[in-house]
Parts: sequence; C-alpha cells; structure tokens
Amino acid sequence: MSFSSTTKNELSRIELSEDCCAIAELSALVRMNGTIQIMGSNKLMLKFNTENAAIARRIFTILKMIYNTNVEVMVRRNRQLKKNNNYLIVVNDKDISNMILQDVGFINKNRSNLLTPNYKVPEKIIENRCCKRSYIRGSFLGGGSISNPEKTYHLEFVTNNEEHAKDLSEIINFFELNSKIVTRKENYVVYIKEGEQIVDLLNIIGAHQALLKLEDIRVLKDVRNNINRIVNCETANLSKTIDASMRQIEQIELIQSKLGLNRLPGNLRELAELRLDNPDASLKEIGAMLSTPIGKSGVNHRFRKIEEIANELRGVN
Repeated sequence: MSFSSTTKNELSRIELSEDCCAIAELSALVRMNGTIQIMGSNKLMLKFNTENAAIARRIFTILKMIYNTNVEVMVRRNRQLKKNNNYLIVVNDKDISNMILQDVGFINKNRSNLLTPNYKVPEKIIENRCCKRSYIRGSFLGGGSISNPEKTYHLEFVTNNEEHAKDLSEIINFFELNSKIVTRKENYVVYIKEGEQIVDLLNIIGAHQALLKLEDIRVLKDVRNNINRIVNCETANLSKTIDASMRQIEQIELIQSKLGLNRLPGNLRELAELRLDNPDASLKEIGAMLSTPIGKSGVNHRFRKIEEIANELRGVN
C-alpha cells in the first residue's frame, strides 16, 4: 500500500464528535469528489466515487451521522486496472441531496430560481479553527495525495476549480504554511514541497502515524546525507593530499637526481626524506615527524622552497 493510501486510511478512522467539523469535511468532499445528477425541477442526486474503501466508509458514516438517510453503496471492479474496486456512494433521496448541497454551501439559486454550483468555500463552514482542519482533511481525502517521502517531499490537492483552489490554499496558509497553486492540464493543484511543512500539515489534519513515519524517514535521510557529505569531504581532502604528495615526491626525486638531497639545507633535506618515506602522510603528520616538530603552515612553506629549487633545475622562472 502506498504512503498516500496509508495516510488516507488513517484519516478515515478519525472520530468526528462535532457536527460542524463533519459538515466542513463533507463540504470539502463534495467540492473535491462529489458528482451531481440533475433529475429535473431543481431536484438533484448526490454521488461520490472513490477507489479507497476507507474513504467510502468515511463518506457513508458522515452522511448517516448528520442526515440519517438511506445511502446506497455500490462496488464495481475497475476494468482498466483489473484489481482495484471502485466504490460509488449515492444519496438517493433528492430532498436530502438538496439539503446536503445547501448545508455545505455548494448550490445557490439565481434570479431565475435555477440552482448553480458554488465552489467558493462559505465562511460559515470554516469559521472555527477545528472546522478549517476538518476542511483540509476532507480535501485530502477527496482529492489529495502525498509522495513516498523516501523519494521526494510533495503533498498536493487537485481540484478542477480555480476559485476553490485559491480558497483551499488560503485555508492551509492560515496555519502559517506556504502552499502554492499550479495548473496541470485542466486542473488546479495546491501543493507543498518542503518536508517540514508537510509534517506540519499532517499534524493539522490528524495524520499522526503518517507524520511519525515521515519524520523517521526525514531523520534517516538527513543522517545519510550528512554521512555522504562527510565522506565526500574526506575523499576530496584525501585526493588533494595524494595529489600534493605525488607532486612533492616528483620534485624531490628531480632534485635528488640532478643535485642530490645532501646539497639541500638540513631542514629541507629532512623534510624531503620524510616525504619519500611517507608518501601518504598529510602535511600535519609530516610536521609531527620532524626532529623539531612544526605546524602545517611551516611544512607547507618548506615544500614551497623545495618547489622553487625544482623549478630552477627545470629552468622554470
């Protein structure tokens, strides 16, 4: 099961104790996932479609909890994937469907007394902080997804209405998050990409088990990245040490063949002999081996003197 499905299953088990929060969650589900069938004379039938059994149970539970009406649930085999079930939740009572759509603020009557859809989120639906949390949760259940955090950090909500996308983004950003909107084909995607903000949003909507799992993955990834940085740094330093050592040995051997190391000043001769005997040693280690130990900068200064002598022997100015 994907990380996204696991998160939705967890959210679907959250108990709803307040009717206002249930209405807020249902309002989001209607806008993200609902379908309206017009029966004539302003009579409507409300439907929900999902491949997640937990979400289907969630919608069924909310409808029974608030409206205590008959709700039909149909299960169909997905012909394309040939393995996933498709759940259709239908409110057959046309009066109840009208009531639901009016309660969640999704339909308005125009001057011609015709019903028109309203994707804007009514202020009364999200008046309370708890209702804002419920609305975001319902939006995630109805049209949200979260990527596997092992690969990348990305959480998004997909809606087909621009006004609704802006409202949803504002509700999310009420909690000091930084959601953004992008268009994808004919849809509008509200998304968050920062791992820390995704953790905060999961906490807001009550997905605490998913939050803990994501945090564990984040910690492991941070440790892994830090180790890689350290290893890369050590590797780079080792490469520099080896390159410098090879260059120094080449210069010393040139001096040895053309001049002889015994012609060098005592401090340079000792350094040259130590380098020939210890090709893998760092400047700091070489400095500690000298009869009179000196620091890294002192060793580096003496090697520059050896380099100048080598360059003179090569005829390099």
